[in-house]
Amino acid sequence: MATAASRKSVMTLFCSPTCVYSHRTRIVLHEKGISADVEYVDMGDPPEDLVELNPYGTMPTLVDRDLVLYDSRIIMEYLDERFPHPPLHPMDPVSRARARLLVHRVEQDWYGLVEEIENASDGGAQKARKQLRESLLAATPVFAAKPYFLSDEFCLVDCSLAPLLWRLPMLGIELPRQAEPVKAYAARLFERHSFQASLSDEEREFGAAARLTPENA
Repeated sequence: MATAASRKSVMTLFCSPTCVYSHRTRIVLHEKGISADVEYVDMGDPPEDLVELNPYGTMPTLVDRDLVLYDSRIIMEYLDERFPHPPLHPMDPVSRARARLLVHRVEQDWYGLVEEIENASDGGAQKARKQLRESLLAATPVFAAKPYFLSDEFCLVDCSLAPLLWRLPMLGIELPRQAEPVKAYAARLFERHSFQASLSDEEREFGAAARLTPENA
């Protein structure tokens, strides 16, 4: 389909400036040092050619010449495989499968609660907020086990967790002192150049870093 978007000579990531799915793909772009255009889209009024490219009307959407991808997990894995250095997935099949399962669980267990908080009624949002806080608190020993999430190296799981943790204050969630390992882990992610470079203007306004650093526990 020869549209204005697919004729771009440079890789282009169309994305929301605020959603976790778009944010994690931008982290991968910057972690890999990939030269790409990032175009923020108003989901209420997306460009017509982009609607033609993505039949689901979802963000993010990656256009790489004739290739169009519109699932954030597929986009992340594509970028990791096309630009293999530094690798963001383990090299051996068993570890890679486990990492993929962790990304899936982050989506199912935590991203779903973020969407409920953002979109549900007050009662539903409060319930989801409590569930997310308690679930993160219960996972504190996992966050403490390694420098990154069950890994010695930064990987796609961390790319998925960073946007969620950055949004906690905006979502009305404050972690207690017992969650110190979660806060320390978040601070390590937020200090990375790739994370800082990935932030949209709207995301910078969330102001999560100051409220999640260990000093403010």
